[in-house]
Amino acid sequence: MTDTLIKVDLDTSPYDNEMIHNRWHPDIPMACWVEPGDDFKIETFDWTGGQIKNDDDAADVRDVDLSQVHFLSGPIGVKGAEPGDLLVVDILDIGAFDHSLWGFNGFFSKQNGGGFLTEHYPLAQKSIWDFEGMFTKSRHIPGVRYAGLIHPGLIGCLPDQKMLDTWNSREKALFDTDPTRVPTLATLPDGGPSAHMGRLKGEARDKAAAEGARTVPPREHGGNCDIKDLSRGSKVYFPVYVDGAGLSMGDLHFSQGDGEITFCGAIEMAGWLHIKVSLIKDGMAKYGIKNPIFRPSPMAPKYDDFLIFEGISVDEGGKQHYLDVHIAYRQACLNAIEYLKKFGYSGAQAYSILGTAPVQGHISGVVDVPNACATLWLPTDIFEFDLMPGVDGPTKYLDGSVDMPLAPDL
Repeated sequence: MTDTLIKVDLDTSPYDNEMIHNRWHPDIPMACWVEPGDDFKIETFDWTGGQIKNDDDAADVRDVDLSQVHFLSGPIGVKGAEPGDLLVVDILDIGAFDHSLWGFNGFFSKQNGGGFLTEHYPLAQKSIWDFEGMFTKSRHIPGVRYAGLIHPGLIGCLPDQKMLDTWNSREKALFDTDPTRVPTLATLPDGGPSAHMGRLKGEARDKAAAEGARTVPPREHGGNCDIKDLSRGSKVYFPVYVDGAGLSMGDLHFSQGDGEITFCGAIEMAGWLHIKVSLIKDGMAKYGIKNPIFRPSPMAPKYDDFLIFEGISVDEGGKQHYLDVHIAYRQACLNAIEYLKKFGYSGAQAYSILGTAPVQGHISGVVDVPNACATLWLPTDIFEFDLMPGVDGPTKYLDGSVDMPLAPDL
């Protein structure tokens, strides 16, 4: 029987578990040690540590304490791992707890994190998704049901001190260009009580907390990349920066669209991973790697028919931008939302579908000045009605009687 090296109790606080942390710092002690070639299981909290409840009130999304996230299981030390190596992680299996077969999606208030389309959806909302084996559906968004591709949104290794200092310096420089911006340009170290540093205690804990990097963005070590194809059967090659590597993971998603555009995105869940680790000595130099590379899962929801929405780098106000893929993808998403609204969905429901369903995002063109072209591929088979355009126009599927819980700003 495979050993479970890190266990979590969803009825207790992550702060009571010394095998959990929510900052990146090289001084965080290893929670456990394994040998190259070992396989083992790891349990995880949802990324908020249980702050979001299975109910019809979005106040918890509005009031979520983002200084606490993400709660990660680890770090896991791999014996013999040294800086310059590649840590090879095979995701053998991944799933939800039998006693917690649900997840959540939401939009943060613009005043508390925002999201990709926060100017259009500035108020907190959420949807709850129930798991039915490999499928999921929501009482808040009728008419869709789709197969999940469960994956860790966040997985990576500890940085060394030099890399940590680089992160903090460059992100602080960006933050300082517009320090009052809402949402903020970067989440900087805070050193407060919300920093959970695993087993690190006392003055050592306080020093590390004051400079520990927040887990919000992806970086050279991996981190919060939100790559939906890192599911069972995938293989990831992580650069190693400290002795033992210090592998940590969490932020499990049942299903997600490319881009995780709702930020409190995907269908967030607690659960477990079964993984195997091995090493490629001096692998970073051998293969010229400074960011992780991966082989995707051979298993994926089989959706072969898509309705594809284009976007170009002209913003909502009509301003032309030069080959801006961010704006082009935003326009593709907004175009898809407007289309879905014609079938009776609210804008929020459509936005949530794009964040949680297995949609594909593509950079389709970045050379034809001045417009980049991005596309969003929406699988048609997830809908319980005909989504395709026709000469008779769309038939209303929803009557507006069901919508997502809304939490007004206070």
